[in-house]
Amino acid sequence: MVLKDFYSVISSQHSEGAYTTTLKINNAHDLYQGHFPGRPVTPGVILMQLFKEEAERVSKKILQLDKASNVKFTAVVDPNFDDQLILRSSIEESGGVVNLKGTAENNNSIAIKIQAVYKIKD
Repeated sequence: MVLKDFYSVISSQHSEGAYTTTLKINNAHDLYQGHFPGRPVTPGVILMQLFKEEAERVSKKILQLDKASNVKFTAVVDPNFDDQLILRSSIEESGGVVNLKGTAENNNSIAIKIQAVYKIKD
């Protein structure tokens, strides 16, 4: 976990390469003191990191982002409004890489859509 105590996993389910993981975001985390005071917003790079960590949990390997395509931020993640985030992703390992396609939802809206390729680190 890149940010200690930023989130906890509430539940995780999978079926045939499809994964659904519900996270509880710590709205008191220090990150929100600077981003932004009085109006916290989860940075987009952190949302992308959540998917990397999801792929690492699933693959049980240490990964490095190789390529991210089709990354679209479509809603603000305000931890004071909704502190749960649902990651829905398909994750496949092949030829030394892990491919991920996913969305993160909160409060019934999609916050991010992402397609990414991660290299498996030795």
